[in-house]
Amino acid sequence: MPRKMLVILRDGRKLHGVLRSYDQFANLVLEDTVERIHHGDTFAENWHGLFLIRGENVVLLGEIDLDKEDEVPLRQVDYRLLEPYVKQDIDQKKEHDEVKAKVLYDKKGFCKEGGEGDGY
Repeated sequence: MPRKMLVILRDGRKLHGVLRSYDQFANLVLEDTVERIHHGDTFAENWHGLFLIRGENVVLLGEIDLDKEDEVPLRQVDYRLLEPYVKQDIDQKKEHDEVKAKVLYDKKGFCKEGGEGDGY
């Protein structure tokens, strides 16, 4: 039986789609895939269709309860309307994380870790 899944990727994208196949490396094939973005009490979706995901990019994979999904009090808006706000949120988080990493490195002796695309 096909199941609607949520996949969160290392770069922070959230994909919703029907799981069609997977392998021992967590490579996934999703059908009817949409990328969903959120800001406040709104969300938007960008259609991608058939999507192949390399397993090393998967942070989380979970089944969506279709009954509970309808109860979520979010309002859907156009993707192009919401995208600038989400990009601004991402930039602010990146800036905050850089300041935090610098403080931890300079004052607490922590090492610098991660890199581009290593949000998790």
